[in-house]
Amino acid sequence: MVSRPAMSPVSPVWPRKPNLWAFWVLRLVLLLSLKSWAEDALQHCTWLLVLNKFEKVGLHLSKDRFQDHEPIDTVAKVFQKLTDSPIDPSENYLSFPYYLQINFSCPGQNIEELARKGHLMGMKPMVQINYMYSVNFYRWEMENVQILMEAAPMRSTGYCPAEAMCVLNWYTPMPFKNGSVVSSVDIYTNGIGPFVSKKRFYVNMNGFLKRDASGKSLFAIGYESLVLKSSHFRLSKSRPLWYTVNHAPVFILGGFYDEKSILFSDSNFQDYVLLELSIDSCWVGSFYCPILGFSATIHDAIATESTLFIRQNQLVYYFTGTYITLFDKSHGSSRWVRVLPSECIKRLCPVYASGNGSEYVLALTTGKNEGYIHIGTITDGLVSFEMVPDGWSVCEKLPGKNCSIDWATYIADERNLLLLVKIDSGQFYLVNFNTEFKTLNILYKIPEFIPEAKELDFLVLLDTVTYTNTPMTPKGLFFNTLNNMLYIWGNFILQSYNREEFIFLADFPKESTIKYMVNSFKGQMAVVTENEEIWYFLEGGYDVYQVVPSQGWETYHNLQKMQKSSFHSEDESLVSLFFEDGKLFQLVYLFDVGKERLVKRLLPVGTLMEYNLPKPFTVVNQGNYQAISFTHTCPFKEIHLIDVPKKHHASRTESYVALPPLVSESLGFHNNNTLAVYQGLVYYLLWLHSKYDKPYADPVHDPTWRWWQHKTKDKDYFFYLFSNRLAAEGIYINMNAYQKLYNMSGDYGIPDLFFLDKGNWFTITVVLLSHQDTFTSSDSQGPTINVDKKLAIAVTIADPECLSVTVTQDVLLNRNAVINKIKVIDKKRCSEQGMIGRNIKKTSMMLKVLGAPGNCIQRTYLGGIIQGFKVVPIFIGCPPGKRLAFDVSYTIMHSEEINKHYFDCVIKDAEMPCFLFRDLFQPFFLVQDLVTGDSGSFLGSYVLKVVGGGRTLNTIRDYTEEEIFRYNSPLDT
Repeated sequence: MVSRPAMSPVSPVWPRKPNLWAFWVLRLVLLLSLKSWAEDALQHCTWLLVLNKFEKVGLHLSKDRFQDHEPIDTVAKVFQKLTDSPIDPSENYLSFPYYLQINFSCPGQNIEELARKGHLMGMKPMVQINYMYSVNFYRWEMENVQILMEAAPMRSTGYCPAEAMCVLNWYTPMPFKNGSVVSSVDIYTNGIGPFVSKKRFYVNMNGFLKRDASGKSLFAIGYESLVLKSSHFRLSKSRPLWYTVNHAPVFILGGFYDEKSILFSDSNFQDYVLLELSIDSCWVGSFYCPILGFSATIHDAIATESTLFIRQNQLVYYFTGTYITLFDKSHGSSRWVRVLPSECIKRLCPVYASGNGSEYVLALTTGKNEGYIHIGTITDGLVSFEMVPDGWSVCEKLPGKNCSIDWATYIADERNLLLLVKIDSGQFYLVNFNTEFKTLNILYKIPEFIPEAKELDFLVLLDTVTYTNTPMTPKGLFFNTLNNMLYIWGNFILQSYNREEFIFLADFPKESTIKYMVNSFKGQMAVVTENEEIWYFLEGGYDVYQVVPSQGWETYHNLQKMQKSSFHSEDESLVSLFFEDGKLFQLVYLFDVGKERLVKRLLPVGTLMEYNLPKPFTVVNQGNYQAISFTHTCPFKEIHLIDVPKKHHASRTESYVALPPLVSESLGFHNNNTLAVYQGLVYYLLWLHSKYDKPYADPVHDPTWRWWQHKTKDKDYFFYLFSNRLAAEGIYINMNAYQKLYNMSGDYGIPDLFFLDKGNWFTITVVLLSHQDTFTSSDSQGPTINVDKKLAIAVTIADPECLSVTVTQDVLLNRNAVINKIKVIDKKRCSEQGMIGRNIKKTSMMLKVLGAPGNCIQRTYLGGIIQGFKVVPIFIGCPPGKRLAFDVSYTIMHSEEINKHYFDCVIKDAEMPCFLFRDLFQPFFLVQDLVTGDSGSFLGSYVLKVVGGGRTLNTIRDYTEEEIFRYNSPLDT
């Protein structure tokens, strides 16, 4: 809270002594009332977000889909009226076709009253949009970009009986950029007014829509059903949600019994529609395709960055969306395309991670081509399939006559295909096929029975292991490209670091069979069994926890029902389970009579594990009384991370800020014209960002420096006009409110991703605060010599041949603390010089405090958080946001100095200077960091070669090899 002095009369004498006690009593009452309001609403208030088209802004109940992907020319007339502003009237300002409409709600309170209260108290929603780069780094250079905006308040249009305001919403433009179709939107407050916790939405482009003759939006892949029936979920069990991690703009989910329908969402199931697909459903039976009957059910639905895949019976279809920000419009599909028409496909398997600029999907065959596999490759929306092995079957390399490939996963960066193969005797093998060298190796022979592991958390499978009489039933494979962890799952879980030696996780019961497995790619795993049980574990560990059903789940579920939560019911059915940003979510259908609905809800694993934790205690004698002493389950009291690199520097994120123009309206409300100006300014800011991607350097290392370079001297004059209500249209554009941020405030915490250039390093310091008894032994009051063992931290590198790590530990006895300084260094072995984002080695680092996973839960107002465990992805290679640029200014100055003259082009172009071919030419280059703003001279060696040219700018072309040799030969004059 900021306290300002009260106003006093303009007089050298204070009129009388103020009644300070009354002031402090009033202030205390206000603070207590605000505190009670905040405590009541702290855990319940949530943000609301919908997408509005440009022409529908101000309509309170308007909601649109992200169908239009091109800028529109609707703000030029408004900008022409801004005569008293720093805007250059010669520039052409465009806008984006959508706005974000923002509001918030609290249980039991009127939304309109909350919005008015928040606005009058000074609350301003802050909106940060993060863009995900494209899979195809050959076409679109990898870059991480985010823009921070402040939402502008606006009254809704229509009849309103109130004099001041009626329905109120906040708005920001919804910008998009080329090479990106996935956008996350983070909303939080400016710290004034009601507290609403930060929330993330996904506002992704939808390329699967079309318009009819009247201009109405329709789905191109099927027909939207307006009714979601409970029978859709009574007859169907839960199924996995398969998609390319971080890059899929839409999710699809099939599995509805005997119906060719899917659930479709472009917001990570924040909302959804039920679609009946427009496919032919033509089933062709034959002697080589042993399918017993026909079903309309859609199986194996997979979403990639641009293309959807489904399987119905033995038929496979795909549909490519229209995404002009990724590729040419002609690549999009107009209908479902059937592929592999002569094959009998029994299963589609997803490939979660992209590689080599493409995405992949695997089709397993049965019948005449049993023992082969089809690898589907998706590049720029174009789909192609290749059958491997070529000319011979996998079955030929295995014992027995026949075999069946039950599961497959593809490691694109290694070009290795991992197969789960069953031979005719019932024996299962793990097989590796390399698609580059066409070689096949048997990696592991899976045991026939479950190992005997009584009273053990895990068991290393060696020759000396004894087995039970329960058969092992392998169902599938899962491989994590970040930590090289491979899992074989069924009625067991086997994990391996090297794909040859395996560890049996004994906590998972052999009586349960896994139906599917999900991974957060941040160190967390969850499995769903055939009986809809949910089990959870942390990668790199051996403890497997049952979270649903469990005692913790019953406690939490009952508490939610007591609070009349709209996300819980007595009668409900699990539809799917998936991770989003490291959090586990359930898609659940609630069968409340008259209120049947599908909801996406958080599964608070930390809270459930806290409820499940034992509460060990002992009874100790204290004089004449007995007291209960509880034993700490967590080895540390607190954990802190210090000296951590800035998040946007480590993740190589370019950040921009754009605030709305100030308006002279008495209550601070914007209108359609002022919001249109905001649209144009945000568009121009991102246009400057894209224009800055060029091979030569500007005099100032900043994309926005040209925008206001001739107007900054007049900024006080513009503000004078606005403050005296003389500015055109009542708008003031603050030139400092549209810029690039190189050092963001509040950028704390461990980064979600590290980019490491060749030979670079980073450090992290972990501080562990102990309980009082940690530093003393049981038989001595002095410090123990085993402090480092009681508060130990382990650092695991997934690829030790690429990275090295050192941990330096300092014990502070007087502070009851242990400081661990961690340094990770690239060994220069797994990356080579290359273009940005290409040949990136994806690996990870795992931090784990001894005894912490599963035992250390931090309580927050958002629920329990598991502490003492963290997995950080590390990408090794040429990182985004760096470039080698031609230093135009210094080269011209140096050329004039050594040649005593300088001749520019006849028609001068500041961004493309000319040099006389007879003069000595010595170019200079800069190494520029677009994330930190650093810029320095390139001091390395290089070879300058002429590779193209022409008589005019429009006739420049690439030279042939003969011309290149001629123009670069020292004999050429």
